[in-house]
Amino acid sequence: MTVRAAKIALLGLLAVVPALLAAGCGGDSSAAATTARTSASTTARPRPRLGPVTGPTLVAAGDVACAPEEPRTRDACHQLDTAALIGRLDPDAVAALGDLQYETGSLADFRGSFDKTWGAFLNRMRPAIGNHEYGTPGAAGYFAYFGARAGRPGEGWYSYDLGSWHVVALNANCDIVGCGADSPQQHWLRADLAAHPRRCTLAYWHQPRFSSGLHGSDDTVAPLWQTLQRGGADVALSGHDHDYERFAPQTAGGKLDQARGIVQFVVGTGGKSHYPILFERANSRAHASVFGVLRLTLGRSAYAWRFVAEPGVGYRDAGAARCH
Repeated sequence: MTVRAAKIALLGLLAVVPALLAAGCGGDSSAAATTARTSASTTARPRPRLGPVTGPTLVAAGDVACAPEEPRTRDACHQLDTAALIGRLDPDAVAALGDLQYETGSLADFRGSFDKTWGAFLNRMRPAIGNHEYGTPGAAGYFAYFGARAGRPGEGWYSYDLGSWHVVALNANCDIVGCGADSPQQHWLRADLAAHPRRCTLAYWHQPRFSSGLHGSDDTVAPLWQTLQRGGADVALSGHDHDYERFAPQTAGGKLDQARGIVQFVVGTGGKSHYPILFERANSRAHASVFGVLRLTLGRSAYAWRFVAEPGVGYRDAGAARCH
């Protein structure tokens, strides 16, 4: 073959390679071809870079105070340590995420342990009720200690505004108060979200919808999650599992949804004890068995988070994201 003939043959082969690739030679390339055509016909408009987030701060954790007679050990009863973190961070609000006083949430134990540590921040505290509070019938000790700031006795749900954000505290003891579509809590939640159409909404309760920890995920709170997602909520906080975990935005069914999903933080790190991470659930992005608190900065259209562990622990998780 002459040099000229070889060049002609090579040019012919190169001409048919794109057609072979588009037809599937060497694997499925239809998505790549479609992407290439889309990229050629449209110009992506990048979102502006998210700058520093400023605004009021909220510190959160649950699963806090041991019974008054229990001693502090390396792995238990660190409520005084996490209270010191709150004092150093000096937030505008404290979201106490349930199981605040072990073992039964009696008023005497609240006064003997919780009040001597986290009680220093009672005037800016907004609690959510846990399952251990119901160790006293009707959670009477919890409602007596917190008074009106805990919501109506027998309910335990309420809302408030913090800066430009709307914040909702719920009762996830669904076997006691009900979380289904026709429950009083759901009727209240739908009305509350409709009356407060904010750009950014935060909700919290005790039992997590999703968790990789010892208790695991709680399906009974899925109806609350669905209502919150329809109402445009951005962030959910829970405790119950004694660890820290952050999830990517999800639907109530656990499907990744970057556009409208809710970001959940499990923050059962208030001091009682550690639970292990048993297995990593889908969409889990960070987790650790440590004591500490979560600090949220609530901006006008975005938020920033930072998990602050007790001194001597090297774990850190921080970031920022826009509201929907």
